[in-house]
Amino acid sequence: MYNENISKSQIEYLKSLKKRKRNILITQISILVIIFGLWEISANLKIIDPFIFSSPSRMFKSFIDLIKTGILWKHTWVTLIETIIGFLLGTFLGIFIAIIMWWNKFISDVLEPYLVIISSLPKTALAPIIIVWIGNNMSSIITIALLTSVVATLLSVYDGFMHVDKDQIKLIRIFGGTKIQILTKVILPSSIPTMVNALKINIGLSYVGVIVGEFLVAKEGLGYLITYSSQTFKLDTVMLSVIILAILAWLMYKCVEILEKVVLKKINPQ
Repeated sequence: MYNENISKSQIEYLKSLKKRKRNILITQISILVIIFGLWEISANLKIIDPFIFSSPSRMFKSFIDLIKTGILWKHTWVTLIETIIGFLLGTFLGIFIAIIMWWNKFISDVLEPYLVIISSLPKTALAPIIIVWIGNNMSSIITIALLTSVVATLLSVYDGFMHVDKDQIKLIRIFGGTKIQILTKVILPSSIPTMVNALKINIGLSYVGVIVGEFLVAKEGLGYLITYSSQTFKLDTVMLSVIILAILAWLMYKCVEILEKVVLKKINPQ
């Protein structure tokens, strides 16, 4: 039951929002059903080669087989843990360096050209070097994920810091506010949307780093499973692994969305 203080037009607006969200969800599910349906039909009618392109039914059979052996859970868990660690390290380190650069203009001017160069480098090309330096272990995979995401986070968040409303900063300075107060009361709260967007971008970048690392050195994880299955021509498992990666990325994206709502609600309780 709606609050009596809410006008009729507001009630209609809230209903339209709910209807729009419902329609979006229905459309998204319908698109997936159509894609997988056409995929299955094309494979059954031999329009595409099911051995090369697989099919939803073949992937489901592979899924059941891997679940029974317990292999799938092990590989999925390893990749998820590596991604989360790399994601968190890349995010926090990127934000921390962005704060340092905002705090000290000299450091910012010194680092800026190096960051541009590092950002333009293909991180996957550095992966073999990192593995030689750190070793053939999980640490090297996490480091690759970290390096893949940290620069993008840093540049994105720092740019957000530099575009905060200058009048708000001047107002705090007029009233005798310190630099730390400007940071905590203006810069960070105003940059929350930018930081959340950086988190969303980092999800994909972290998975790219982890999978590249697993392709090269891992003995477990979805990247390893994809490499091993492609070498043994188990293409159903390859496609299944890709689908699982997409689901994991979507789940992490939803977690970031929930975090965004919680943070914004605390900042703007109305």
